[in-house]
Amino acid sequence: MDATELRSKTVSELRLEMQNLLREKFNLNMQRGTGQLSRPDQMGKVRKSIARVYTVINEKIKAGDAS
Repeated sequence: MDATELRSKTVSELRLEMQNLLREKFNLNMQRGTGQLSRPDQMGKVRKSIARVYTVINEKIKAGDAS
């Protein structure tokens, strides 16, 4: 998901997206720990998505759109 799609969502929707991404990151970490991670590139993609969502949330809060 790119930043333009994220900017069209509300803060509550972004927080829900953040929950899903953190859960996915946890699952990938568990797979990596047990040696079952089939696509290691997914870790980087999820981490970048989390950072992207955090950035958009902070932009919205600073702009006063924290509804």
